[in-house]
Amino acid sequence: MSEANTIARPYVQAAFEVAQKQGDLKGWSEMLQTLSGLMSNEEIRSVVASPRIKSAQVEELMLQLAGTPNKEQENFVRILAQGGRLNVLAEIAALFEMLRAEAEKSAQVTVSSAFDLSAEQQAKIATALKVRLGTEVKLSCTVDKGLLGGIVIRMGDKVIDGSANTRLAELAYALA
Repeated sequence: MSEANTIARPYVQAAFEVAQKQGDLKGWSEMLQTLSGLMSNEEIRSVVASPRIKSAQVEELMLQLAGTPNKEQENFVRILAQGGRLNVLAEIAALFEMLRAEAEKSAQVTVSSAFDLSAEQQAKIATALKVRLGTEVKLSCTVDKGLLGGIVIRMGDKVIDGSANTRLAELAYALA
């Protein structure tokens, strides 16, 4: 995975710079998410990886499936196809989203809890995270029945684990 990130990083930087110049971070983000979703399809991956299919055909297929990319996005897809880098589109999309969130001063946060959180609880968590992080927070809540209680908050590579499972494990370690 880290090798794929290393390969993807220069492409992400280039795409991000162009997207910023165009003032179209959202458009680029949507296009990259679409392409990443396409590459998660086994049939499309096998077509892209097939030595029998020419690079130009792969380019045209991806451009047709991508919808209506602008000229720079079209060139980006062509460069990825010609370089055999369509297989790292998931990493490109993820890294692009991180740069976009940083540029837009927002953070995508996933909150896992043992039970559904009320709107009031979600608002309270979002407000606390906004103060702590200094950015706008976009919450996405999931229910994890494996948690006994409490919540686990994930923001990129940061995790705040306030679950009862972790507290019990810490207590057991302290008593051992």
